[in-house]
Amino acid sequence: MSPHIRTSFPHETTHEDAWIPLTDGTLLYARVWRPLTNEPVPALLEYLPYRLSDWTAPRDHQRHPWYAGHGYASVRVDIRGHGNSEGIPGDEYSATELADGVEVVNWLAAQPWCDGKVGMFGISWGGFNSLQIAALAPEPLKAVVTVCSTDDRYDNDVHYMGGSVLAVDMHAWAATMLAFAARPPDPLYVGPVWREMWLRRLETIDPFIHTWLAHQTRDEYWRHGSVCEDYGAIRAAVLAVGGWHDPYRDTVLRLVEHLPADRVRGLIGPWSHQYPDRGLPPGPAIGFLQETLRWWDHWLKGADPGAMEEPLLRAYISDSHRPATVYGVLPGRWVGEGAWPSPGVRVVSYGLGDGAVSHATDPNGGVSHTTPVPVRSPQHTGTDAGRFFPFGNDADLPPDQREEDGRSVCFDFAVTEETWVLGRPRVRLRVTSEVPRGQIAVRVCDVAPDGASTLVTRGVLNLSARHGRDRNLPWPTGATEDVDFELNGIGHAFPAGHRIRLAVSSAYWPWIWPQPGSQAGFALDPAGSALELPVRARASDEPAITFEEPEQAGPLGVNSPVTLDEPRPERLVVRDVAKGEWRLEVDPRYGGTRVYPDGLEFTEDALETYTIREADPLSARTRSDWSIRLHRPDLPWETTIRTRSEVTCDAEAFFTSNEVICTEGNEVTFHRTWEKRIPRTAG
Repeated sequence: MSPHIRTSFPHETTHEDAWIPLTDGTLLYARVWRPLTNEPVPALLEYLPYRLSDWTAPRDHQRHPWYAGHGYASVRVDIRGHGNSEGIPGDEYSATELADGVEVVNWLAAQPWCDGKVGMFGISWGGFNSLQIAALAPEPLKAVVTVCSTDDRYDNDVHYMGGSVLAVDMHAWAATMLAFAARPPDPLYVGPVWREMWLRRLETIDPFIHTWLAHQTRDEYWRHGSVCEDYGAIRAAVLAVGGWHDPYRDTVLRLVEHLPADRVRGLIGPWSHQYPDRGLPPGPAIGFLQETLRWWDHWLKGADPGAMEEPLLRAYISDSHRPATVYGVLPGRWVGEGAWPSPGVRVVSYGLGDGAVSHATDPNGGVSHTTPVPVRSPQHTGTDAGRFFPFGNDADLPPDQREEDGRSVCFDFAVTEETWVLGRPRVRLRVTSEVPRGQIAVRVCDVAPDGASTLVTRGVLNLSARHGRDRNLPWPTGATEDVDFELNGIGHAFPAGHRIRLAVSSAYWPWIWPQPGSQAGFALDPAGSALELPVRARASDEPAITFEEPEQAGPLGVNSPVTLDEPRPERLVVRDVAKGEWRLEVDPRYGGTRVYPDGLEFTEDALETYTIREADPLSARTRSDWSIRLHRPDLPWETTIRTRSEVTCDAEAFFTSNEVICTEGNEVTFHRTWEKRIPRTAG
């Protein structure tokens, strides 16, 4: 559903750009939208590295003017070293970034147009640092809206999953941020000092991948900024929002469980990694800005629009649906939970040895089992995993899982009556391994009578992290142990006549970087193993949960020129039969070419490549190539950033290679390469 464009508001508005001074003399670039009123109003802050004058400008224009029109000063700030802000870029969520954020909150509260109360909001990076700054508890910060964010930087971010290296996004996101950090300030806004600012940034940047791969267990580096370390430090009220197709949705469940019920509410829809009002698939979209306005009015203005009368958690339970890589709208229903964990959700255990049917790579397929079965998946298992960060593109979501199921050991359970699942499933597995390292990947699928297999949720465990993500304990050769781990949360209805499938594999590339020796797989004992599903009671008399239709402020007016070039596929799988090699090429489709109302021409292109041989875990290779061009014909001004980033491995180490080439016009301004060997410890 396309949002309604609102053209009239309770307040007329104005906007201006400003420079926010920090105590060390650095100036941060900000854009401020305010209502035209003689009375001071609360301020809302969105604080990001993503360039407010171009990259996020279209999205910013949908919401900041909307908030201003409803009586708030809405402020967008570029963090230090990014966009037009002064300073040099640092690591994500660094102590400096968070300290700067506290200063910005205090600066906003002290402005004559602010009444001293501040809220923070954001999606992804902005949702992360909203929570992290809330944990620092600056006095003016009264409320937060955090969307698609995490409370655990190690085990629920783009770096690691279940203690395993996330090949799919640790590298791709590090490469993206290398290209982003290399972008210059815009001379239209900072003047002739842009080149000096740019060169200073370029001289100090270092690929994030170096730091992230150097910390392969959950150590102090990851505990920094992980608010799950101390939920009690958060004093602001928190509205936590996520989507079942976003990798961060479990944070919503943890926040509503651990924060005081009188200061938190959770909302999880069927959405991807997007604000829920944008109308990007999968829907349905909701009037999200109106929902947040109720939150702000309650906590920043003392009004009572019913925000805290909503259930502690509102969640969408999707109906069963055919496998597809994109859905306009997923049918389903909203449910409300007054507590979490909910008394209306009970754990139902499905024993893998109690009447389950195992097949696929099991040589004794099609029979019940009480003896161990081998799990030895080819290394390209996971090719149909879909995108780690779905953004609403046509090829984001996982296709039919039948090929993946065929590379796994599967256990099926008949659904005799409609079964609603809400929360985080868990597996308890009895495993025997002849090698010290490896990983277990499990998927829960909804299998239709004709065999179509729709991915519902999944989870991963690095065997060396089985006793804690902060530990690296190789598996004793030949030993049998019981392991258990949670899968990602989900809201899904399995209909009668379908089957619930648990698929178990020893590989999941390119999501998970394979361990040396993992081609040996492991043995799984069904008699000592189970799938535990959080089954929610079905009720026909529950209070209806409804939302207003989505609306936004008017568009910025960015043009996207149509080119004659044939677009390349979003996701392309290439198999070299002779080599036994599989290559996945991904075009993340961030934006292409845009022409902004201020005259800026912005073009970006990226391609991610993931390669592996089906029998060799040490053949894993990732590559990311970026090209960004910024051009102002009227100045004239033209800069180009090109980056190349690769990761390979052997049994002992990861090898990273990065290159940045920046040009102004036809002249190379900066060129640097990095080559690094990083020992494999837990990874």
